[in-house]
Amino acid sequence: MPQFTSPRPMRIRTAKPRNPLVAPALKRQAGRHQSPNDAHALRQQARLELRRLLRDRFPDDSP
Repeated sequence: MPQFTSPRPMRIRTAKPRNPLVAPALKRQAGRHQSPNDAHALRQQARLELRRLLRDRFPDDSP
């Protein structure tokens, strides 16, 4: 048998007070020390130079 229940009072959720110092920190982005393209180019150049040195030091005499 259903029983009448009184409606509960509505609770309005108020937003928590925000720390004003946090908002600018969340929008900040870390700066790059070196662009990734430059780092990639340096790695590629070093890899090619190492390959040349190894090729000159150990020539491939295979047929």
